[in-house]
Amino acid sequence: MMKTIRDYFKIHEFVCPHVYNRFGEAAWEFLDKDMLAVVLFLRIHLARPIYINNWMWGGDKSQRGLRCNVCALVKEKTALEKPYLSAHLFGKGVDFHVDGMTAAQVRRWIEENEIYLPCKIRVEADVTWVHIDVMSYGMGPGKITYFKG
Repeated sequence: MMKTIRDYFKIHEFVCPHVYNRFGEAAWEFLDKDMLAVVLFLRIHLARPIYINNWMWGGDKSQRGLRCNVCALVKEKTALEKPYLSAHLFGKGVDFHVDGMTAAQVRRWIEENEIYLPCKIRVEADVTWVHIDVMSYGMGPGKITYFKG
């Protein structure tokens, strides 16, 4: 039987509390299918837990997946009248860490397994977490495009 994203993750791991409290399980509809396919690919092939948001369990991570207009990071940019068009706003990006691996190790593993990725991705370089997204903006010709936030 083929595993799905819901076999490994709950929706509250992918969305901020504002979205979860308003839409609950229906919030899956706001997440890009390619992004979910990449996260599922990583979870299955790394064979380790992946941690995105942990706010539901009292943790401090709430904006690592889908961010809405009420989230602090978005409100800060809006207050400064700065355009903020992060992949997180479109359900196309996610920040995470992998149990027992550093961000650099995860990025290296992704590079080594690039050919198997289900689609092209962008990866944020030189950060202590892993950010992947499926935004086409700035994407290069290969399957992986690195960028600096």
